[in-house]
Amino acid sequence: MAGYPLPIKRLISELGKLPGIGEKTATRLAMHVLRAPEGDARGLAESIMDVRDKIRFCQVCHNFAETELCNVCRDPARDTGLICVVEDPDALMAIEESGSYSGTYHVLHGVLSPLDGVGPEQLKLYELVERIREKAVREVILATNPNVSGESTALLIARMIGKLDVPVTRIAQGVPMGSDLRYMDRMTLSKSLQFRRDMEKEP
Repeated sequence: MAGYPLPIKRLISELGKLPGIGEKTATRLAMHVLRAPEGDARGLAESIMDVRDKIRFCQVCHNFAETELCNVCRDPARDTGLICVVEDPDALMAIEESGSYSGTYHVLHGVLSPLDGVGPEQLKLYELVERIREKAVREVILATNPNVSGESTALLIARMIGKLDVPVTRIAQGVPMGSDLRYMDRMTLSKSLQFRRDMEKEP
């Protein structure tokens, strides 16, 4: 970056702070911004500031929102008796895009990770418990990722909610459609056997 003027160096440095962006990629992005029409560059800058200034967490589920409630919690057609617990807003969006779920959500904003200093206090666990106590909840669906941290978090939530006499379920895990058993890892095969289904009860 030695030969660039200071404003370009600063832009490259700031872009390089983004996850997955190295110096070369940051330089290419900076050159793109520099050569882009002024309206595009200003639009990018304004959209970044809009995100910082206008986006907050939903007061109910802690999803991203522009107002006190997110789009899901504002939807009167949603089944408020179902709460799907996810790690982050990205997971919520993935479930929404599937088009197969009509309940509500609860976003934890992370999972248990003692080595990284993330314990129950850093997650939205106690807010979940209070929410269940206050609302008529029929089922809590745990949709944390199927890894060590996700499983540990799901087990803790199940124990916490178990005292409230509310059914707790876990999303199914196992062999994905179109895959070959010969290439499955041991954990995936183990989970697929653990969560096997009764064929006679298939719709």
